[in-house]
Amino acid sequence: MRNLESQGTHKFDRTRKLIVTLNLLCDRLLLLKPSWLPTLLLIPLLYLLGWIICVPLVWLGLPSSQQSLVGTVISVLLLLLLLPTWCRLRWNTRQCWRSLGLGGGGRNNRRRLSSSFFRGLFLAVVLLALMTTSLLMGSWAHWLGEWSLSRSVNALALLLGVGLAEELIFRAWLWRELDQLIGPASAVTGQALIFSLVHARFNLGFWPMVGLLIGLLLLGLCLAIQRRLDGGSLWGCVGLHGGLVAGWFLLQNGLLQLSPDAPSWLVGPGNTNANPLGGVVGLTGLLVLLLFQLTAVARALRPVNGARRAS
Repeated sequence: MRNLESQGTHKFDRTRKLIVTLNLLCDRLLLLKPSWLPTLLLIPLLYLLGWIICVPLVWLGLPSSQQSLVGTVISVLLLLLLLPTWCRLRWNTRQCWRSLGLGGGGRNNRRRLSSSFFRGLFLAVVLLALMTTSLLMGSWAHWLGEWSLSRSVNALALLLGVGLAEELIFRAWLWRELDQLIGPASAVTGQALIFSLVHARFNLGFWPMVGLLIGLLLLGLCLAIQRRLDGGSLWGCVGLHGGLVAGWFLLQNGLLQLSPDAPSWLVGPGNTNANPLGGVVGLTGLLVLLLFQLTAVARALRPVNGARRAS
């Protein structure tokens, strides 16, 4: 019993020391000038730390094929530990998770956050359904309908893991940073542009790369506007982004088979591992979604503008 208590105490002490170290790193990082330098360095430094922490795990038998994934997971966990200090020192707020769009008090607010998540997930399903229908009607794909529990578990991990991690970085932390550095209007476009460049695959050739960059840019804009429509909640973005990643994974791994004759300009670059965001079908779907979102934003602003004119 004492051994268990001792082990628990040691684990708590190690966690506390890690948090203290991260807070010190945050303090030193925020002292750097100019003011955009901490923004530029934070994620690369955390990614480097994640890989350094991962090295002993490789020595202990972690397969090299999983090193990148485990290192990325560790980096995201380090970011989560550091963010409260960053919010307090950088953004002058102690309500870290609420400012990032992840939390808030009260049952009604939790219900609003969950409804935002399922709304985003529904939009992802609609987009994927439109893409799939277009491919099937044009005979560029064949429906297989193969399903397995392991694939579904992987899809769920992608939905929550990729969706939450990337939205926390791009639509929460980065957007807030750019908002302070370059202003609200430029920050929306800036975060989408950085998002597209980070995810681009530069080995595809010029025109396929351009198509993918445009698709990723549109997705970044759609996700940002979705958060605005959800009143600042990040969960709608998580549902939309994670739903697209998880849904396309399921389609590619058993549900759908792309025809080898399908042109890449239509279905997206990547051959058998096509990314639909870079094809005409995906670009059209994202553009339609963006137009609907902008219309919804305009409708939401009308009463405010009318009230201002009346006053």
